[in-house]
Amino acid sequence: MNIQQPIWRGGLVGLLSLTLACSPQEKQETVQEPEVLTDTNTPLHLLEPDYPVPYGHPEEKEVKEVLDRIYKYLDSTTPAAILSEEGGESLTDYSQVDEKSVLSQGDFRLLSYEWGVTYSAMLLAGEVTGDQKYTDYTKKRVKLIADLFTHFKELPSKDHALHSVLYPGALDDAGALCASFIKTQRSGVDADVRPVIDNFIDYIMNGQFRLEDGTLARNRPLKNTLWLDDLYMSVPAIVQMGKLTGEQKYFDEAVRQIKLFSDRMFNEEKGLYMHGWVQGMEEHPQFHWGRANGWAILTKVEVLNALPEDHPGRPMVLDLLRKHIRGLARLQSGSGFWHQLLDRNDSYLETSATAIYTYCIARAVNEGWVDDQAHAPMAILAWNAVSTKVNDKGQVEGTCVGTGMGFDPAFYYHRPINPYAAHGYGPVIAAGAEVIRMLKMHDFEINDSSVQLLDESAKD
Repeated sequence: MNIQQPIWRGGLVGLLSLTLACSPQEKQETVQEPEVLTDTNTPLHLLEPDYPVPYGHPEEKEVKEVLDRIYKYLDSTTPAAILSEEGGESLTDYSQVDEKSVLSQGDFRLLSYEWGVTYSAMLLAGEVTGDQKYTDYTKKRVKLIADLFTHFKELPSKDHALHSVLYPGALDDAGALCASFIKTQRSGVDADVRPVIDNFIDYIMNGQFRLEDGTLARNRPLKNTLWLDDLYMSVPAIVQMGKLTGEQKYFDEAVRQIKLFSDRMFNEEKGLYMHGWVQGMEEHPQFHWGRANGWAILTKVEVLNALPEDHPGRPMVLDLLRKHIRGLARLQSGSGFWHQLLDRNDSYLETSATAIYTYCIARAVNEGWVDDQAHAPMAILAWNAVSTKVNDKGQVEGTCVGTGMGFDPAFYYHRPINPYAAHGYGPVIAAGAEVIRMLKMHDFEINDSSVQLLDESAKD
C-alpha cells in the first residue's frame, strides 16, 4: 500500500491526518493513550489547581509594579493646577483667583473624600517603598489647596472652586481630607496647612448634626440616621488631630464615636456591621455592605495607629477589630475577593472593599494585633485578587460606585461598577503598600501546596 506521508500541521487536524494515513498496526504504534494519573504513580496532592487568581506570595517588586502603574495613571489624570476660568489659563499668582476660577479638571476630583483616602495612601506608599514620587503626589496637591485657601476665603461669594473646603456641609466634605492633610502636615510640607485643618475639624466637632447622645448622624434618607460610612468620614480626622496637638479630648472623642456606632450597628454573632441604623425603628435593615464595613474596619485601624498605647479605650477598639476580622475571614471567597453584600454569595465580588480589608488585615498582622500565621495568607490572597483588577492603564476595575443607604437587597446587588469610581484607588494603593511592608517583615513559603507564613522557629 502506498502511504503518502501527511504534512504535519499540528493540533487536532494534524493528528487526524496522521491517524487516517496509517495502517491499523501503525496507528497502534503511533497513537498512545495518555498515562492515567493515579494515586500509585503520582503525588496527586501536588497537582496544580486551576486557581481563578494568582496563587502564592508575590515579590515586592511585583507589588510595586502595580502601584507604579496606578501612580502613573493618577499623576497624569489629576492635575494640580488652578485655571482662570473653565478652559482658561493656568494661574501661578493665586491672588488673581475669583469666583470664575476652577481647578484643572482631570478624571477625579482633588477635593472629594475618596481623594482624601488616596492622599493618605500615597503617603504610606512613599514611606514603605522609599519612592519619593508617591509622597510628592500628595504634598503637591495639599500645598495647592492650602495655598489657595486664604485667597478664596477673601472672596465675597461662597460659590467658588473651594466651596466644600471653606464651607463643608457634610462629613464627606471634611473628614477624609482633614485626616490626610494632618498626615501631610506632620510629614512636612512647604505650605501653611493648619488653617485648612482647623476649618475642617471645627466642622466635624461642632458643625455636623448629632443625635442627643452625641453620635454623628445624618437626616437622610430618614431623620436621625446613622451611616456606617461616617465613622471613616470623621473619626480618623479626630484621632489625627489628637496626634497633631496632643490634646486628650480628640483621642477620647474618637474612641467614643466608635463605641456609639458599634453598640448600635455591630452584629456580634456575624462579626459584621449593618450599613444603616435609624432612630425610632424597631427593626433595622441588616444589609452588610462591603465598602461600609471597609470604612468601619479602616477607622479602627486608623485609631489604633494613632491612639496612645495607654489610652483606656484602646482595648475596646482592639477587641472590635479582632472580632471584625474574624467575621470577615469567614466570608472571603475562594478567589480572594469579598462580596458586595458580605454574607450573600450571589452578590458580585467587589474590589474597593477587598482592597480595604487587604490593607487592614495586613496592617493588623504587621502590628501584631492578630495572629500572623492565621491571617497573613488571607491578606496575600486578597492582594493577589485585587492586583488582577488593575488594568494596563493603571485603572482600578470592579469598584462599586457611590452608594447611599438602602432598605432592600436589589439596591445593593445592582449598584454599577466603574473604573472611574474613585473609591477604589486609595484602598488599592494602601493595600499594596502594606503588603510590601508585610513581605519585608515576614517570610512566606509554599508548604504542602499552600501559602504559609514561614515558622520563624523552624529556621533555628
